Amino acid sequence: MTLTIPYEAQLHAGTIAFLSSQPKQLLIGGRWTASVSGKTFTTYEPSTGQPLAEVCEAQAEDVDVAVIAARAAFDQWRKVTPYQRERLLQKLADLIEQHAQEFAEIETLDNGKPLSAGLAIDVPSTVEMFRYYAGWPTKIEGDVKSVSIPNRLNYTLREPLGVVGAIIPWNFPLSMISWKLAPALAAGNCVILKPAEQTPLSAVLFCELTCQAGFPDGVITLLNGRGEITGAALAAHSGVDKIAFTGSTEVGRLIMKAAAGNLKRVSLELGGKSPHIIFDDADVETAASYAAGSIFGNAGQSCNAGSRLFVQRKVYDRVVESVTNHAKKIRVGVGMDAATDMGPLTSLEHYQRVTHYIELGRDGGATVRTGAQRPDGVPESGYFVTPTIFENTSDDMAVVREEIFGPVLIATPFDTVEEVAQRANNTLYGLAAGVWTRDISRAHKLAGLLQSGTVWVNCYSQFDPASPFGGYKQSGFGRDMGHEALDLYMNIKSVWVGL
Repeated sequence: MTLTIPYEAQLHAGTIAFLSSQPKQLLIGGRWTASVSGKTFTTYEPSTGQPLAEVCEAQAEDVDVAVIAARAAFDQWRKVTPYQRERLLQKLADLIEQHAQEFAEIETLDNGKPLSAGLAIDVPSTVEMFRYYAGWPTKIEGDVKSVSIPNRLNYTLREPLGVVGAIIPWNFPLSMISWKLAPALAAGNCVILKPAEQTPLSAVLFCELTCQAGFPDGVITLLNGRGEITGAALAAHSGVDKIAFTGSTEVGRLIMKAAAGNLKRVSLELGGKSPHIIFDDADVETAASYAAGSIFGNAGQSCNAGSRLFVQRKVYDRVVESVTNHAKKIRVGVGMDAATDMGPLTSLEHYQRVTHYIELGRDGGATVRTGAQRPDGVPESGYFVTPTIFENTSDDMAVVREEIFGPVLIATPFDTVEEVAQRANNTLYGLAAGVWTRDISRAHKLAGLLQSGTVWVNCYSQFDPASPFGGYKQSGFGRDMGHEALDLYMNIKSVWVGL
Protein backbone atom coordinates (compact mmCIF):
# COMPACT_ATOMS: atom_id res chain seq x y z
CA MET A 1 0.00 0.00 0.00
CA THR A 2 1.36 3.42 -0.95
CA LEU A 3 1.74 5.84 1.94
CA THR A 4 2.16 9.57 1.53
CA ILE A 5 2.58 12.42 4.00
CA PRO A 6 -0.58 14.54 3.63
CA TYR A 7 -0.30 18.33 3.74
CA GLU A 8 3.48 17.93 3.88
CA ALA A 9 4.19 21.56 2.96
CA GLN A 10 2.34 22.72 6.10
CA LEU A 11 3.98 20.36 8.57
CA HIS A 12 6.73 20.86 11.12
CA ALA A 13 10.01 19.19 10.17
CA GLY A 14 9.71 16.98 13.24
CA THR A 15 6.30 15.73 12.13
CA ILE A 16 7.63 14.90 8.66
CA ALA A 17 10.56 13.01 10.16
CA PHE A 18 8.24 11.11 12.46
CA LEU A 19 5.85 10.10 9.68
CA SER A 20 8.70 9.15 7.36
CA SER A 21 9.77 6.33 9.67
CA GLN A 22 7.47 3.36 9.04
CA PRO A 23 6.12 0.99 10.21
CA LYS A 24 5.55 2.21 13.75
CA GLN A 25 6.81 -0.43 16.16
CA LEU A 26 5.90 -1.71 19.61
CA LEU A 27 7.84 -0.69 22.72
CA ILE A 28 8.51 -3.69 25.00
CA GLY A 29 11.13 -3.80 27.74
CA GLY A 30 12.64 -0.54 26.53
CA ARG A 31 13.20 -1.88 23.00
CA TRP A 32 11.36 -0.91 19.82
CA THR A 33 10.36 -4.07 18.01
CA ALA A 34 8.01 -5.53 15.42
CA SER A 35 5.25 -7.86 16.56
CA VAL A 36 6.12 -11.53 16.89
CA SER A 37 3.77 -12.36 14.00
CA GLY A 38 5.09 -9.56 11.80
CA LYS A 39 1.52 -8.31 11.27
CA THR A 40 0.78 -4.63 10.65
CA PHE A 41 -2.33 -2.54 10.09
CA THR A 42 -2.98 0.69 8.23
CA THR A 43 -4.29 3.95 9.64
CA TYR A 44 -6.13 6.49 7.49
CA GLU A 45 -6.18 10.26 7.35
CA PRO A 46 -9.86 11.14 7.92
CA SER A 47 -10.01 14.29 5.79
CA THR A 48 -9.17 12.31 2.65
CA GLY A 49 -9.59 8.66 3.63
CA GLN A 50 -6.09 8.01 2.33
CA PRO A 51 -3.52 5.69 4.01
CA LEU A 52 -1.44 7.53 6.60
CA ALA A 53 0.74 4.99 8.44
CA GLU A 54 1.60 1.34 8.85
CA VAL A 55 1.64 0.19 12.46
CA CYS A 56 2.88 -3.07 13.98
CA GLU A 57 -0.03 -5.08 15.33
CA ALA A 58 0.44 -6.77 18.69
CA GLN A 59 -1.07 -10.23 19.12
CA ALA A 60 -1.66 -12.29 22.26
CA GLU A 61 1.94 -13.55 22.22
CA ASP A 62 3.20 -9.95 22.21
CA VAL A 63 1.02 -9.24 25.24
CA ASP A 64 2.64 -12.21 27.02
CA VAL A 65 6.13 -10.88 26.30
CA ALA A 66 5.15 -7.37 27.34
CA VAL A 67 3.64 -8.46 30.65
CA ILE A 68 6.76 -10.45 31.56
CA ALA A 69 8.94 -7.41 30.81
CA ALA A 70 6.65 -5.05 32.75
CA ARG A 71 6.56 -7.33 35.81
CA ALA A 72 10.35 -7.52 35.81
CA ALA A 73 10.55 -3.74 35.53
CA PHE A 74 8.12 -3.28 38.42
CA ASP A 75 10.47 -5.07 40.80
CA GLN A 76 12.94 -2.22 40.23
CA TRP A 77 10.53 0.66 39.58
CA ARG A 78 8.85 0.22 42.96
CA LYS A 79 12.23 0.98 44.57
CA VAL A 80 12.61 4.31 42.77
CA THR A 81 12.16 7.14 45.25
CA PRO A 82 9.11 9.41 45.10
CA TYR A 83 11.37 12.35 44.31
CA GLN A 84 12.87 10.50 41.34
CA ARG A 85 9.40 9.69 40.01
CA GLU A 86 8.50 13.35 40.36
CA ARG A 87 11.55 14.43 38.37
CA LEU A 88 10.83 11.94 35.57
CA LEU A 89 7.22 13.08 35.25
CA GLN A 90 8.29 16.73 35.16
CA LYS A 91 10.88 15.95 32.49
CA LEU A 92 8.25 14.17 30.43
CA ALA A 93 5.88 17.14 30.71
CA ASP A 94 8.67 19.45 29.52
CA LEU A 95 9.37 17.24 26.51
CA ILE A 96 5.70 17.09 25.52
CA GLU A 97 5.53 20.87 25.70
CA GLN A 98 8.66 21.20 23.57
CA HIS A 99 7.06 18.98 20.91
CA ALA A 100 3.64 20.66 21.04
CA GLN A 101 3.51 21.47 17.32
CA GLU A 102 4.36 17.91 16.28
CA PHE A 103 1.79 16.44 18.66
CA ALA A 104 -0.95 18.80 17.48
CA GLU A 105 -0.22 18.03 13.82
CA ILE A 106 -0.17 14.29 14.44
CA GLU A 107 -3.49 14.48 16.29
CA THR A 108 -4.99 16.38 13.36
CA LEU A 109 -3.71 13.92 10.74
CA ASP A 110 -4.65 10.85 12.76
CA ASN A 111 -7.90 12.01 14.38
CA GLY A 112 -9.17 14.80 12.12
CA LYS A 113 -9.62 17.51 14.74
CA PRO A 114 -8.64 21.09 13.82
CA LEU A 115 -4.98 21.90 14.41
CA SER A 116 -6.05 24.89 16.51
CA ALA A 117 -7.84 22.57 18.94
CA GLY A 118 -4.78 20.40 19.43
CA LEU A 119 -2.59 23.44 20.09
CA ALA A 120 -5.08 25.14 22.42
CA ILE A 121 -6.58 22.17 24.26
CA ASP A 122 -5.14 18.69 23.76
CA VAL A 123 -1.43 19.37 24.15
CA PRO A 124 -1.61 21.98 26.95
CA SER A 125 -4.04 19.86 28.98
CA THR A 126 -1.70 16.87 28.63
CA VAL A 127 1.24 18.89 29.90
CA GLU A 128 -0.84 20.19 32.81
CA MET A 129 -1.93 16.66 33.73
CA PHE A 130 1.61 15.31 33.95
CA ARG A 131 2.77 18.35 35.93
CA TYR A 132 -0.13 18.00 38.35
CA TYR A 133 0.61 14.34 39.05
CA ALA A 134 4.34 15.01 39.17
CA GLY A 135 3.59 16.77 42.44
CA TRP A 136 1.95 13.71 43.99
CA PRO A 137 4.64 11.02 44.49
CA THR A 138 6.14 12.85 47.48
CA LYS A 139 2.68 13.38 49.02
CA ILE A 140 1.35 9.81 48.91
CA GLU A 141 1.28 8.69 52.53
CA GLY A 142 -0.47 6.39 54.97
CA ASP A 143 -1.98 7.11 58.38
CA VAL A 144 -1.49 6.14 61.99
CA LYS A 145 -4.83 4.87 63.31
CA SER A 146 -6.17 5.47 66.81
CA VAL A 147 -7.17 1.90 67.62
CA SER A 148 -8.84 0.84 70.84
CA ILE A 149 -6.76 -2.29 71.55
CA PRO A 150 -4.14 -1.61 74.26
CA ASN A 151 -0.43 -1.86 73.39
CA ARG A 152 -1.02 -2.01 69.65
CA LEU A 153 0.26 0.34 66.96
CA ASN A 154 -1.69 0.37 63.69
CA TYR A 155 -0.67 2.25 60.58
CA THR A 156 -1.41 2.08 56.86
CA LEU A 157 0.77 2.02 53.76
CA ARG A 158 -0.30 3.00 50.25
CA GLU A 159 1.46 0.81 47.70
CA PRO A 160 1.32 0.53 43.87
CA LEU A 161 -0.73 -2.27 42.35
CA GLY A 162 1.93 -3.49 39.91
CA VAL A 163 1.22 -3.69 36.18
CA VAL A 164 -1.62 -1.56 34.80
CA GLY A 165 -3.18 -2.00 31.37
CA ALA A 166 -4.36 1.36 30.00
CA ILE A 167 -6.76 1.10 27.05
CA ILE A 168 -7.59 4.50 25.60
CA PRO A 169 -10.03 5.83 22.98
CA TRP A 170 -9.59 7.61 19.66
CA ASN A 171 -11.42 10.88 20.34
CA PHE A 172 -8.70 12.54 22.49
CA PRO A 173 -5.73 10.21 21.96
CA LEU A 174 -3.01 12.27 23.63
CA SER A 175 -5.14 13.68 26.44
CA MET A 176 -6.42 10.24 27.40
CA ILE A 177 -2.85 8.96 27.68
CA SER A 178 -2.26 11.56 30.38
CA TRP A 179 -5.51 10.75 32.19
CA LYS A 180 -4.39 7.14 32.68
CA LEU A 181 -0.61 7.17 32.75
CA ALA A 182 0.06 10.25 34.87
CA PRO A 183 -1.66 8.96 38.06
CA ALA A 184 -0.60 5.34 37.46
CA LEU A 185 3.08 6.30 37.14
CA ALA A 186 2.90 8.77 40.03
CA ALA A 187 1.61 5.93 42.23
CA GLY A 188 4.57 3.75 41.22
CA ASN A 189 3.02 1.34 38.74
CA CYS A 190 4.29 0.05 35.41
CA VAL A 191 1.89 0.69 32.53
CA ILE A 192 1.11 -1.18 29.32
CA LEU A 193 -0.52 1.32 26.95
CA LYS A 194 -2.95 0.09 24.28
CA PRO A 195 -4.11 3.03 22.11
CA ALA A 196 -7.12 2.88 19.83
CA GLU A 197 -6.19 1.31 16.50
CA GLN A 198 -7.78 4.27 14.68
CA THR A 199 -5.39 6.81 16.25
CA PRO A 200 -2.13 5.18 17.37
CA LEU A 201 0.43 7.74 16.26
CA SER A 202 0.52 10.23 19.14
CA ALA A 203 1.12 7.29 21.50
CA VAL A 204 4.20 6.31 19.49
CA LEU A 205 5.66 9.82 19.72
CA PHE A 206 4.72 9.97 23.41
CA CYS A 207 6.57 6.73 24.14
CA GLU A 208 9.61 7.96 22.23
CA LEU A 209 9.67 10.89 24.65
CA THR A 210 9.35 8.63 27.71
CA CYS A 211 12.56 6.98 26.56
CA GLN A 212 14.21 10.39 26.20
CA ALA A 213 12.96 11.41 29.64
CA GLY A 214 14.82 8.46 31.19
CA PHE A 215 12.04 6.18 32.39
CA PRO A 216 13.58 2.76 33.10
CA ASP A 217 13.11 0.03 30.50
CA GLY A 218 9.78 -1.75 30.82
CA VAL A 219 8.07 0.86 33.01
CA ILE A 220 6.07 2.09 30.00
CA THR A 221 5.10 -0.38 27.27
CA LEU A 222 3.35 0.37 23.99
CA LEU A 223 1.18 -2.28 22.35
CA ASN A 224 -0.64 -1.06 19.26
CA GLY A 225 -3.29 -3.36 17.92
CA ARG A 226 -6.97 -4.08 17.57
CA GLY A 227 -9.29 -3.97 20.54
CA GLU A 228 -10.75 -7.41 19.96
CA ILE A 229 -7.25 -8.96 19.83
CA THR A 230 -4.67 -6.89 21.70
CA GLY A 231 -7.09 -5.21 24.09
CA ALA A 232 -8.89 -8.46 24.85
CA ALA A 233 -5.62 -10.29 25.57
CA LEU A 234 -4.47 -7.50 27.86
CA ALA A 235 -7.77 -7.40 29.76
CA ALA A 236 -7.72 -11.16 30.31
CA HIS A 237 -4.03 -11.56 31.19
CA SER A 238 -3.37 -12.95 34.66
CA GLY A 239 -0.16 -10.92 34.94
CA VAL A 240 -2.02 -7.60 34.69
CA ASP A 241 -3.20 -6.18 38.02
CA LYS A 242 -5.60 -3.53 36.73
CA ILE A 243 -7.30 -2.31 33.56
CA ALA A 244 -8.08 1.40 33.14
CA PHE A 245 -10.40 1.88 30.19
CA THR A 246 -12.08 4.79 28.47
CA GLY A 247 -14.44 3.98 25.61
CA SER A 248 -17.87 2.66 24.81
CA THR A 249 -20.20 1.04 27.33
CA GLU A 250 -20.44 -2.02 25.09
CA VAL A 251 -16.68 -2.61 25.21
CA GLY A 252 -16.63 -1.81 28.93
CA ARG A 253 -18.87 -4.80 29.56
CA LEU A 254 -16.50 -7.05 27.60
CA ILE A 255 -13.54 -5.80 29.62
CA MET A 256 -15.28 -6.55 32.89
CA LYS A 257 -15.94 -10.11 31.76
CA ALA A 258 -12.36 -10.60 30.58
CA ALA A 259 -10.96 -9.19 33.83
CA ALA A 260 -12.87 -11.69 35.97
CA GLY A 261 -10.24 -14.41 35.54
CA ASN A 262 -7.80 -13.03 38.11
CA LEU A 263 -10.26 -10.52 39.61
CA LYS A 264 -8.08 -7.65 38.44
CA ARG A 265 -9.22 -4.19 39.31
CA VAL A 266 -11.13 -2.32 36.63
CA SER A 267 -12.02 1.34 36.23
CA LEU A 268 -14.28 2.37 33.37
CA GLU A 269 -15.05 5.78 31.90
CA LEU A 270 -17.75 4.99 29.36
CA GLY A 271 -20.43 6.55 27.19
CA GLY A 272 -22.88 9.32 27.83
CA LYS A 273 -26.07 10.95 26.63
CA SER A 274 -25.67 14.11 28.62
CA PRO A 275 -28.54 16.53 29.26
CA HIS A 276 -27.95 20.26 28.81
CA ILE A 277 -30.74 22.14 30.61
CA ILE A 278 -31.54 25.83 30.05
CA PHE A 279 -34.13 27.64 32.19
CA ASP A 280 -36.02 30.74 31.12
CA ASP A 281 -34.06 33.02 33.47
CA ALA A 282 -30.68 32.08 31.98
CA ASP A 283 -28.47 34.32 29.88
CA VAL A 284 -29.88 32.95 26.62
CA GLU A 285 -27.06 33.88 24.26
CA THR A 286 -24.30 32.61 26.53
CA ALA A 287 -26.19 29.40 27.27
CA ALA A 288 -26.88 28.83 23.57
CA SER A 289 -23.23 29.36 22.70
CA TYR A 290 -22.16 26.78 25.27
CA ALA A 291 -24.91 24.41 24.13
CA ALA A 292 -23.55 24.53 20.58
CA GLY A 293 -19.96 24.12 21.71
CA SER A 294 -20.84 21.19 23.96
CA ILE A 295 -22.14 19.07 21.09
CA PHE A 296 -20.32 20.36 18.01
CA GLY A 297 -16.89 20.67 19.59
CA ASN A 298 -14.60 17.82 18.49
CA ALA A 299 -17.33 16.96 15.97
CA GLY A 300 -19.46 15.65 18.82
CA GLN A 301 -16.94 12.91 19.52
CA SER A 302 -16.86 13.50 23.28
CA CYS A 303 -18.26 11.22 25.96
CA ASN A 304 -19.59 14.26 27.84
CA ALA A 305 -21.12 15.93 24.77
CA GLY A 306 -24.33 17.78 25.64
CA SER A 307 -26.35 15.80 23.13
CA ARG A 308 -29.81 16.29 24.71
CA LEU A 309 -30.81 19.95 24.94
CA PHE A 310 -33.74 20.69 27.26
CA VAL A 311 -35.03 24.28 27.13
CA GLN A 312 -37.79 25.74 29.28
CA ARG A 313 -40.76 26.39 27.01
CA LYS A 314 -40.86 30.19 27.42
CA VAL A 315 -37.43 30.63 25.81
CA TYR A 316 -37.33 27.46 23.72
CA ASP A 317 -37.67 29.15 20.35
CA ARG A 318 -35.08 31.82 21.16
CA VAL A 319 -32.52 29.30 22.41
CA VAL A 320 -32.93 26.85 19.55
CA GLU A 321 -32.77 29.67 17.00
CA SER A 322 -29.53 30.87 18.57
CA VAL A 323 -28.01 27.37 18.71
CA THR A 324 -29.04 26.86 15.08
CA ASN A 325 -27.30 30.08 14.06
CA HIS A 326 -24.14 28.93 15.83
CA ALA A 327 -24.35 25.58 14.05
CA LYS A 328 -24.74 27.19 10.63
CA LYS A 329 -21.67 29.37 11.19
CA ILE A 330 -19.40 26.42 11.99
CA ARG A 331 -16.89 25.96 9.21
CA VAL A 332 -16.51 22.24 8.51
CA GLY A 333 -13.33 21.30 6.73
CA VAL A 334 -9.87 19.79 6.71
CA GLY A 335 -8.22 19.87 10.13
CA MET A 336 -4.99 21.41 8.81
CA ASP A 337 -6.91 24.38 7.40
CA ALA A 338 -6.66 27.34 9.78
CA ALA A 339 -10.22 28.36 8.87
CA THR A 340 -11.72 25.04 10.03
CA ASP A 341 -13.90 25.01 13.15
CA MET A 342 -14.95 21.35 12.94
CA GLY A 343 -13.02 18.58 11.23
CA PRO A 344 -14.18 15.22 9.90
CA LEU A 345 -15.22 12.23 11.96
CA THR A 346 -12.28 10.03 12.83
CA SER A 347 -12.93 6.92 10.75
CA LEU A 348 -15.06 5.58 7.93
CA GLU A 349 -16.70 3.12 10.32
CA HIS A 350 -17.70 5.90 12.66
CA TYR A 351 -18.89 8.11 9.79
CA GLN A 352 -21.20 5.30 8.73
CA ARG A 353 -22.47 4.95 12.31
CA VAL A 354 -23.28 8.65 12.70
CA THR A 355 -24.95 9.00 9.30
CA HIS A 356 -26.99 5.88 10.07
CA TYR A 357 -28.34 7.55 13.22
CA ILE A 358 -29.17 10.69 11.24
CA GLU A 359 -31.22 8.57 8.87
CA LEU A 360 -32.92 6.87 11.82
CA GLY A 361 -33.94 10.28 13.11
CA ARG A 362 -35.37 11.30 9.75
CA ASP A 363 -37.18 7.99 9.29
CA GLY A 364 -38.54 8.14 12.83
CA GLY A 365 -40.31 11.42 12.16
CA ALA A 366 -37.94 13.90 13.81
CA THR A 367 -37.71 17.36 12.25
CA VAL A 368 -34.31 18.45 10.95
CA ARG A 369 -33.73 22.02 12.09
CA THR A 370 -30.35 22.20 10.37
CA GLY A 371 -27.65 19.92 9.00
CA ALA A 372 -28.17 16.20 8.34
CA GLN A 373 -26.19 16.44 5.12
CA ARG A 374 -22.68 16.40 3.75
CA PRO A 375 -20.98 19.81 3.76
CA ASP A 376 -19.87 21.53 0.58
CA GLY A 377 -16.27 22.17 -0.36
CA VAL A 378 -14.66 19.21 1.44
CA PRO A 379 -12.71 16.26 -0.03
CA GLU A 380 -15.15 13.71 -1.42
CA SER A 381 -13.43 10.80 0.30
CA GLY A 382 -13.32 12.45 3.74
CA TYR A 383 -15.59 11.58 6.67
CA PHE A 384 -17.49 14.87 6.97
CA VAL A 385 -20.96 15.65 8.32
CA THR A 386 -22.59 18.98 9.10
CA PRO A 387 -23.71 20.01 12.59
CA THR A 388 -27.22 18.58 12.92
CA ILE A 389 -30.15 19.55 15.14
CA PHE A 390 -33.31 17.45 15.51
CA GLU A 391 -36.62 18.67 16.96
CA ASN A 392 -40.04 17.09 17.55
CA THR A 393 -38.62 13.87 18.91
CA SER A 394 -40.02 11.47 21.50
CA ASP A 395 -38.00 10.15 24.43
CA ASP A 396 -38.20 6.57 23.12
CA MET A 397 -36.50 7.32 19.76
CA ALA A 398 -33.06 5.81 19.14
CA VAL A 399 -31.49 9.22 18.48
CA VAL A 400 -32.69 10.36 21.92
CA ARG A 401 -31.82 7.21 23.88
CA GLU A 402 -28.55 6.02 22.31
CA GLU A 403 -25.12 7.59 22.21
CA ILE A 404 -24.43 8.79 18.67
CA PHE A 405 -20.97 10.25 19.39
CA GLY A 406 -21.26 12.76 16.60
CA PRO A 407 -22.41 16.36 15.98
CA VAL A 408 -26.11 15.55 16.43
CA LEU A 409 -28.21 17.54 18.92
CA ILE A 410 -31.72 16.66 20.14
CA ALA A 411 -33.65 19.78 21.22
CA THR A 412 -36.86 19.56 23.25
CA PRO A 413 -38.91 21.89 25.48
CA PHE A 414 -39.81 21.31 29.14
CA ASP A 415 -41.91 23.05 31.78
CA THR A 416 -40.88 22.22 35.38
CA VAL A 417 -37.79 21.27 37.39
CA GLU A 418 -39.33 17.92 38.33
CA GLU A 419 -40.19 17.12 34.71
CA VAL A 420 -36.75 17.91 33.34
CA ALA A 421 -35.00 16.04 36.14
CA GLN A 422 -37.06 12.93 35.40
CA ARG A 423 -36.45 13.14 31.65
CA ALA A 424 -32.77 13.95 32.04
CA ASN A 425 -32.33 10.88 34.26
CA ASN A 426 -34.34 8.64 31.92
CA THR A 427 -31.22 7.14 30.37
CA LEU A 428 -28.77 4.28 30.89
CA TYR A 429 -26.01 6.86 31.18
CA GLY A 430 -24.93 9.28 33.87
CA LEU A 431 -21.69 10.96 32.89
CA ALA A 432 -22.28 14.71 32.75
CA ALA A 433 -24.98 17.39 32.74
CA GLY A 434 -25.29 21.14 32.34
CA VAL A 435 -27.70 23.55 34.07
CA TRP A 436 -28.27 27.22 33.18
CA THR A 437 -30.23 29.39 35.60
CA ARG A 438 -29.80 32.55 37.70
CA ASP A 439 -31.79 30.94 40.53
CA ILE A 440 -29.10 29.54 42.83
CA SER A 441 -31.56 27.45 44.84
CA ARG A 442 -32.91 25.84 41.70
CA ALA A 443 -29.38 25.20 40.46
CA HIS A 444 -28.39 23.38 43.63
CA LYS A 445 -31.67 21.47 43.77
CA LEU A 446 -31.27 20.20 40.21
CA ALA A 447 -27.59 19.41 40.71
CA GLY A 448 -28.69 17.13 43.54
CA LEU A 449 -31.45 15.50 41.51
CA LEU A 450 -29.38 14.71 38.42
CA GLN A 451 -27.88 11.23 38.32
CA SER A 452 -24.57 12.33 36.87
CA GLY A 453 -20.91 12.21 37.79
CA THR A 454 -20.39 15.86 36.85
CA VAL A 455 -22.83 18.77 36.82
CA TRP A 456 -21.78 22.08 35.31
CA VAL A 457 -23.84 25.10 36.38
CA ASN A 458 -23.75 28.15 34.10
CA CYS A 459 -20.82 26.63 32.21
CA TYR A 460 -19.99 23.36 30.44
CA SER A 461 -17.01 21.09 29.69
CA GLN A 462 -14.82 22.55 32.41
CA PHE A 463 -11.88 20.29 33.29
CA ASP A 464 -8.96 20.63 35.65
CA PRO A 465 -6.38 18.02 36.73
CA ALA A 466 -7.42 18.54 40.36
CA SER A 467 -11.13 17.82 39.77
CA PRO A 468 -12.35 14.20 39.44
CA PHE A 469 -14.34 13.06 36.42
CA GLY A 470 -16.35 9.88 35.93
CA GLY A 471 -19.80 8.42 35.60
CA TYR A 472 -22.89 7.07 37.27
CA LYS A 473 -24.88 4.07 36.03
CA GLN A 474 -23.65 2.63 32.71
CA SER A 475 -21.27 5.53 32.20
CA GLY A 476 -18.82 3.55 34.31
CA PHE A 477 -17.14 3.73 37.70
CA GLY A 478 -13.93 5.07 39.16
CA ARG A 479 -12.69 8.61 38.72
CA ASP A 480 -10.02 10.08 36.46
CA MET A 481 -8.12 13.17 37.61
CA GLY A 482 -7.81 14.63 41.06
CA HIS A 483 -6.35 12.83 44.06
CA GLU A 484 -9.27 10.43 43.68
CA ALA A 485 -7.62 8.88 40.61
CA LEU A 486 -4.60 7.83 42.64
CA ASP A 487 -6.81 5.46 44.63
CA LEU A 488 -7.44 3.50 41.42
CA TYR A 489 -3.76 2.59 41.20
CA MET A 490 -2.86 1.75 44.81
CA ASN A 491 -3.40 -0.87 47.49
CA ILE A 492 -3.87 0.09 51.11
CA LYS A 493 -2.05 -2.13 53.59
CA SER A 494 -2.84 -2.16 57.30
CA VAL A 495 0.11 -2.94 59.60
CA TRP A 496 -0.33 -4.00 63.26
CA VAL A 497 2.55 -3.94 65.72
CA GLY A 498 2.45 -5.37 69.24
CA LEU A 499 4.21 -3.02 71.69
